[in-house]
Amino acid sequence: MQLKKDILKYLIVLFLGTSITHAQLGGTSSYSFLNLANSSRLFGLGGSNVSLYDGDANLLISNPAFIDSTMSGAISLNYLNYIADINYGFTSYTQHFKKAGTVSKKKVVEIKDFVEEHKLGDVITVDLFTEGEFVDVQGVSKGKGFQGVVKRHGFGGVGQATHGQHNRLRAPGSVGASSYPSRVFKGMRMAGRMGGDNVKVQNLRVLKVVAEKNLLVIKGCVPGCNNSYVIIQK
Repeated sequence: MQLKKDILKYLIVLFLGTSITHAQLGGTSSYSFLNLANSSRLFGLGGSNVSLYDGDANLLISNPAFIDSTMSGAISLNYLNYIADINYGFTSYTQHFKKAGTVSKKKVVEIKDFVEEHKLGDVITVDLFTEGEFVDVQGVSKGKGFQGVVKRHGFGGVGQATHGQHNRLRAPGSVGASSYPSRVFKGMRMAGRMGGDNVKVQNLRVLKVVAEKNLLVIKGCVPGCNNSYVIIQK
């Protein structure tokens, strides 16, 4: 009888310990009750409003591809009294580009100091460029994630021993003294996130202007990944 009680206690402790460990691991199941939707209707639909279109301004969050000019001036105010002391509010507003005389765009960029006069809402095509001239192309470089000092800053490593390395192939070496100044100086070249920066490549030649398809053929290295946006300046 005593043995059965000891086994039961052991199983209860094991079950509780496993449940607590699972709750602290995170992932898709932990704290899922905090994945709040942005409106009461989305709560009622289980947060799966991806194909319902009825002019609701909340589509800005759930499915922005449904936003069009017919929803200009729509406003949505949401307040949800969830559980315990968790309250959630959300406001969305849609506005048509009425002043520019056009519909909303997928990407908006402000460009100033045009050589020629242009009115708000004018369509600018590749006819602005001529073959053979040089242009500057600006874009966001490819993201390469977290990289070490050899790839990020070009450190030599062992063989081209730099920064006091001894027997560690790609380590950064010493980053600062201990006694004085007892800190790492700002700007110290260390491992970290690489890429995803605004990069401008200057003096690229325009090989061809295809006005019929509004295409521009440029020779040289254009920053950014495939299908990304770039800004071309004369």
